[in-house]
Amino acid sequence: MAPPADPTPLFAVLARAIRADGPIGLDRYMALCLGHPAHGYYATRDPFGARGDFVTAPEISQMFGELIGAWAAAVLAAMPATPRPCLVELGPGRGTLLADALRALTAAGAAFDLHLVETSPVLRALQAQRLAAAAPVFHDGLDTLPEAPLLVIANEFFDALPARQFVRMGRGWCERRVGLSEDGAALAFGLDPEPDPRIDAEAPAGAVLTLPTAALAVMRDLGRRLVRSGGALLAIDYGHDRPGFGDTFQALARHGSVDPLARPGEADLTVHVDFPALARAATSEGAALHGPVTQRDFLQALGLGPRAERLKARATTAQAQAIDAAVARLTDPDPRGMGALFKVLGASHPALDALPGLPAAPRPFRP
Repeated sequence: MAPPADPTPLFAVLARAIRADGPIGLDRYMALCLGHPAHGYYATRDPFGARGDFVTAPEISQMFGELIGAWAAAVLAAMPATPRPCLVELGPGRGTLLADALRALTAAGAAFDLHLVETSPVLRALQAQRLAAAAPVFHDGLDTLPEAPLLVIANEFFDALPARQFVRMGRGWCERRVGLSEDGAALAFGLDPEPDPRIDAEAPAGAVLTLPTAALAVMRDLGRRLVRSGGALLAIDYGHDRPGFGDTFQALARHGSVDPLARPGEADLTVHVDFPALARAATSEGAALHGPVTQRDFLQALGLGPRAERLKARATTAQAQAIDAAVARLTDPDPRGMGALFKVLGASHPALDALPGLPAAPRPFRP
């Protein structure tokens, strides 16, 4: 149970909703905490970088975005020149990844229209300023993207989409809910009294099942678009490449873990990405699958090592040390390091039978 002291503005909104309609699902809680138009986390701040709550790969080194740009240029070159393709980033943050990627894309002479899917007014303003030369077109969601070949980049996007959770009890799988404490002054987790009869997975008592409902809907939508109009998707995120059970719901603030119920609207909420589920969603719509592989393997296959050496050749001693530190962080093979924890998954129109850095004949997923 979250402590009742110093409630946030969003707590009052949540408390009214819970008193009116009862405890809410984790998916609705995440959606309100992250996306409420007045009090949501992303609607009110720039959370990235050392002064924010977390650091993403593009903020660690320019090399990350440059390699993604080279990857995108290669894929665009393999796509038909007409109709003109759209380069799309989902949740572009500060625009850092694309600012670095555009240098590689420009050097390669790639032709495309830039489209950004972003709901945060704070971040949209930063993106518009940083990427002004590319004349980006902004979208609140996928539904307004043009019917054209798409090259979609989703870096740390799927982890923040709302998900449902169920706990295995003796009577079955009961959905986790967010309600109020007995005195109504704090938020607290609870469970539906009746199990969901649609879930029959075998697991021991107490096991937690996460259903990434919003992520699967997005992936199915993208899969249909890729098959209908052509193109490819690159998804990079932290998560698992084997099915399983476990509670990965977390809240981050000031570069550390915090109670996800304590200060709603003032911490980032995420779940680890279920890559097997995303893969099934894409292939269910007819898209071809590529990967997943670890971020370490992907970046090394794209030439991170040689790129770092070229930068170091004209760097000061301090700059060279920073480059080495960035490479080590991006490719850290420890299970909790970015190189191993982050996975890379590609999906494409079946005609694109190879994507750089990703296996063209992925191993099958088995539940």
